[in-house]
Amino acid sequence: MFTNTSFRIKGFLAVCKSELILRDQVLFHLLIYTGARKGELLALSWDDIDFEARTVRLFKTLFQDRGQFIIQTPKTRVSKRFISLDGNTLKLLKKWRIEQKNLNLAASGFIEGNNLVFSRDDGSPMRLAYPNEKLDILIKKHDLHRITIHGLRYTHASLFASIKEVQERLGHSDIQMTMNIYTHVTEYVKEQIAEKFQRYLDL
Repeated sequence: MFTNTSFRIKGFLAVCKSELILRDQVLFHLLIYTGARKGELLALSWDDIDFEARTVRLFKTLFQDRGQFIIQTPKTRVSKRFISLDGNTLKLLKKWRIEQKNLNLAASGFIEGNNLVFSRDDGSPMRLAYPNEKLDILIKKHDLHRITIHGLRYTHASLFASIKEVQERLGHSDIQMTMNIYTHVTEYVKEQIAEKFQRYLDL
């Protein structure tokens, strides 16, 4: 089962690399490699990425209310967390940061101050529905295994086995919620989790 999951992840990421602009490649990469919610990723600012500590801080999430974008802190304490990042993910983020700056400079009416990792060219937040729409297009065009944005989050967890680690990494408030979904995972070392995830996909 794990080998099949790895194969599907690598195939999906290969399609992303060939089909998507860099921003969207990085977005789907992080969905898989961090297990973060899409609202958490769309709320990320560059201040949340610590390249030295090799972590991403997930302390907020993006909402849409009557066409307005709102960034709020999570309702539960456990939803606020730091996620370790592997070397390849950090390289991809650095590459995107450089390209994003160039795109922002060329955009008319650029909105200063947002500093979002994932934004439109003018600096404004992306729609919450955008990742779902893009994923559906890729699935239909390439006849990929059917999966949802939420499913990408579960795929990330299915490659690990420490239930407590999965709970912390995905920000579940109730460990029973984690147990109900991820009963098949095996033991994993927390401090090495990001690099091991990368090495697993490289097999």
